[in-house]
Amino acid sequence: MLTYITNECMPLEKMLARVQKHHPGDSYLLVKKAYEFAENAHKDQVRKSGEPYFIHPVSVASILTELMIDAPTIAAGFLHDTVEDCKCITLEQIHKEFGDEVALLVDGVTKLDKLDFTNREEQKAESLRKMILAMSKDIRVVIIKLADRLHNMRTLRFQPEERQKAIAKETLDIFAPLAHRLGMNAVKQELEDLSFKYIDPQAFHDIAQRVGLRRTEREENIRMVIGELSEKLDAQRIHYEIDGRPKHLYSIYQKMKQGRTFDQIYDLIAVRVLVDTVQDCYTVLGIVHTLWNQIPGRFKDYISVPKSNMYQSLHTTLIGGRKMPFPFEIQIRTWEMHRVAEFGVAAHWRYKEGGSEKDLDNKLYWLRQILDWQKETRDSQEFIDSLKTDLFSEEVLLFTPKGDIISIPRGATPIDFAYRIHSDVGNRCIGAKVNGRIVQLDTVLETGDRVDILTSPSAKGPSMDWLKIVKTQQAKAKIRQFFKKELRGENVVKGRDMLEKEAKRRGAALPALTKPEFYEPILKRYAFGELDDIYGAVGYGGIAAAYVIGRLLDEQRRLEAPVIPKVQEVSQQEVQKHLGKPSHGIYVKGESGMLVRFARCCNPVPGDEIVGYITRGRGVTVHKADCLNATNSEQERMVEVSWADTEAGASFNASIHIIAYDHVSLLGELALFIGNMDVPIMAVSAKRDDKRKTSVITMVIQVKSREQLDKVLKQLQNRSDIIEIYRGRT
Repeated sequence: MLTYITNECMPLEKMLARVQKHHPGDSYLLVKKAYEFAENAHKDQVRKSGEPYFIHPVSVASILTELMIDAPTIAAGFLHDTVEDCKCITLEQIHKEFGDEVALLVDGVTKLDKLDFTNREEQKAESLRKMILAMSKDIRVVIIKLADRLHNMRTLRFQPEERQKAIAKETLDIFAPLAHRLGMNAVKQELEDLSFKYIDPQAFHDIAQRVGLRRTEREENIRMVIGELSEKLDAQRIHYEIDGRPKHLYSIYQKMKQGRTFDQIYDLIAVRVLVDTVQDCYTVLGIVHTLWNQIPGRFKDYISVPKSNMYQSLHTTLIGGRKMPFPFEIQIRTWEMHRVAEFGVAAHWRYKEGGSEKDLDNKLYWLRQILDWQKETRDSQEFIDSLKTDLFSEEVLLFTPKGDIISIPRGATPIDFAYRIHSDVGNRCIGAKVNGRIVQLDTVLETGDRVDILTSPSAKGPSMDWLKIVKTQQAKAKIRQFFKKELRGENVVKGRDMLEKEAKRRGAALPALTKPEFYEPILKRYAFGELDDIYGAVGYGGIAAAYVIGRLLDEQRRLEAPVIPKVQEVSQQEVQKHLGKPSHGIYVKGESGMLVRFARCCNPVPGDEIVGYITRGRGVTVHKADCLNATNSEQERMVEVSWADTEAGASFNASIHIIAYDHVSLLGELALFIGNMDVPIMAVSAKRDDKRKTSVITMVIQVKSREQLDKVLKQLQNRSDIIEIYRGRT
């Protein structure tokens, strides 16, 4: 019988029986204890659906049980929300009651609600970052998270419409690709279909209806294929199972977006054959090709060359002549391959064979590379964006000189390949051969290429120009790491000197500001380990000295504020004496009447953290505090600035970049959409990508605050035709 994940909320007795079946021993007692603990912890809580909250952890644990995963993971499934949602439950308590293993898993999936983030998007990004890093230590963290997200998607109808689309998009962007990477096809497909239902309900119901209308015809054709093939397999005395493959609506939608018609999608009619051995797979393939005509270029052997997510199968697309005058697909695999295809990495915990831990580690190499480049990406949102573009991109399969297969994101170069092999190989790279011919280091590699990296022990290391060539975050991180390591001492000294000068300019002494309680928020914000990391970042231009000193002074004022028994009135004259007279809504410390303009590179708006730069002959230019042009400027010319109360009706230019699926009325619809939010559009430009059928649009809009800008971005992001949107530069 083919495997699938049901919507069943499994009774405890059935769950314990399955745990005992797949994991003999007394491990089921841990699951029973976790059930009782979670039931008591959530007893007074209710979901938005009106159901008892405890139904959610039971459903999550049920999904994990169907995945046949181990008892500690199922126990963590019951407990995954207790620390976050139950005030009386702490992680220390989970650790005491259930041990290190379960506590680690629970901690990995716990959101970071208690941390101080600037906005909801940063909180979400940091939570995902924590999950990914915990996953690198124990892959079961993300398996629990996927089960949690799957049940939440199944009950998404109880959320407000705005939340439905936001959660669905996040699921499609992050969690479905993660399930794919882990080979958990059953989970991936259901997450995609559920997300599709909320992101584009009209298209979802249209495709579902078209699939449903042809159901009778399709089932009759499948019966015809199964009947003919079964007769031949019986004659060969092959032990097999044949069934029609479930239809995946989102995959149909994706293929139609690529320009195919509904009738041109070959896997609308699909059959899956399960057999005992690899030899049987190829025997069945031969029989299949004698019964029906193979369509050229539509055969894929994922048994000899598995996908990076461990998927193995034979795929062939056929056409049946007069009886079957339309294409159909047949997949052939062993039962073990099918178990891995459906459950992916989760299947590992049922059958732990000799050497399987090492084998699993090799197949999930991409998890290790996360740890490499996350250390170089200090901003949480940047980390998640990099994850989406690098980790989840389409892959090419390459060969080493020894014949080993290496998977790497499409568009990668020989330098990416070198760092994929090892950091030392990348650092000592002086050239490359592809298919026996010397090529340039910016050559784009294609599937099937045999790549030989040329190295030299006398090589001085990578070039900074390589950062413009490489495509993978792993390679970029390794190159940056090389230079930071080589120049760390110099950067620390330089950064400390820059901060001392900035502190002195503001009338403060750096030693008084560098107390742990003052710089701790900066360490947390950028994922630094110690004070020297801040010095180093300032030294190599990663953070502006003015921004660091500003944050340190803010924390000093906040934590060392004197207790004033009586509130003293401060005159407007005194305020202006300290801050200067506001100009264009900006206070410049110690100055009055200075010309103020806003930098076009970052377009700050009220609500952004800002710094000022004294420009010769042009007064003070105001930048966002994290603007690279500000961080790379002469620190001696930086000045403290702050927002004044803006006049009623005052507006500020902000630039936004939009990547969207192209259609005839795209620009008109976007203009009307933004206009309905009472936001003027000052300028617009667009460029069409015919290959991808997308448009890249840059708009300059007028907003009154960061809050209003964030609202515009959020509303636009909820549109089904928007792929990505972010603040940009004019």
